[in-house]
Amino acid sequence: MKYINYDALLSNINQLKEEWNNSEKPFKYLVYDGFLNSDKAEEILKEYPPISAGEWDGTTYIHQKNKFTKTKFGQEYINLQNIFDELNSPYFLNLLSEITGIKELMGDKELFGGGLHQSIKGAFLNVHVDFNLHEKNKTHRRMNAIVYMNKDWKAEYKGYLELWDMNKKQQIEYIAPLFNRLVIFETNEVSYHGHPKPLYTPEGVSRKSLAVYYYTKTREQNEIAPEHNTIYVNTEGTKGLIKTFFSSIKSLKERILK
Repeated sequence: MKYINYDALLSNINQLKEEWNNSEKPFKYLVYDGFLNSDKAEEILKEYPPISAGEWDGTTYIHQKNKFTKTKFGQEYINLQNIFDELNSPYFLNLLSEITGIKELMGDKELFGGGLHQSIKGAFLNVHVDFNLHEKNKTHRRMNAIVYMNKDWKAEYKGYLELWDMNKKQQIEYIAPLFNRLVIFETNEVSYHGHPKPLYTPEGVSRKSLAVYYYTKTREQNEIAPEHNTIYVNTEGTKGLIKTFFSSIKSLKERILK
């Protein structure tokens, strides 16, 4: 299929290993531009369905609002199915293992918690650490991969991915969700991340991304924690409390109507 630009990845592999293993970081991550072959990236973007097309899950949660998810793709979305298949392929998993040193990575073709994402004005996802075990098979969640698909993204739109060192209560990265940009980071008990600042996009502009999560059957004993769901923190003070309060009201109304 070769949606991914493997030639460029392989030519940059030593640099990617060095970025991943930077010992000054509280957890490991890297940012890489030009991840997909440019023609394939354009095909994926063209196929990206609008929210009006339906089949999106737009459930509101206390810590998440105006975010839509899609994990099933028919023949009309063949490029989307193909890229998720490739992100879960043995070849790409082996390449990720070589870069990160995490052996025997497993994909998740059901895209549990991941998939195609699209957020509209007002959307936010509070800073959090992810659930640590897969709901069904109880494998250990080890890594997130996010591919952003947003052309001409402006700083005033917000929606930047924030990475946090919560021991120091300090934001360590503020990553723009730019077109054809890959972000990968390990998932553990200190890998706090999110985009807590509400989107401020004009009509017709959404924040688009593809998300895939990776697992292993075991992990280092000192990294194992009791099973938990996503754990959220407030990084915005009073503003964050107010935003989350109104989101919880909207979430409650949705559930009552259902």
